[in-house]
Amino acid sequence: KIKILMMEAVVSTQSTGFNPDFISRMLSRLDWTVFVQSANLLGVGEGLPDMLPEDQDFDDEDVLKKIHHALLEVEVIEGELECPETGRKFPISKGIPDLRLNEDEK
Repeated sequence: KIKILMMEAVVSTQSTGFNPDFISRMLSRLDWTVFVQSANLLGVGEGLPDMLPEDQDFDDEDVLKKIHHALLEVEVIEGELECPETGRKFPISKGIPDLRLNEDEK
């Protein structure tokens, strides 16, 4: 699971086809707390539940559409990611995060 928060950012949105089955399958792969925090920081978290539904067959289409939007339709163009465990920041430029290790981390 990825545990990186998105911080201040310039974002772009682009509509993509909604596939509720795909989004339902992705739920178990998300660190839900970090996902919701990131969506809120980007201004697209309204309507997301605080807790991930326990039901594997979660089918609330309105919530799935909100998850779809935050997960697949919002692209960070400029900004940074921050690791909530270490506080290390990773820049994003032209939509590409720079996750390279520093020399002292190799």
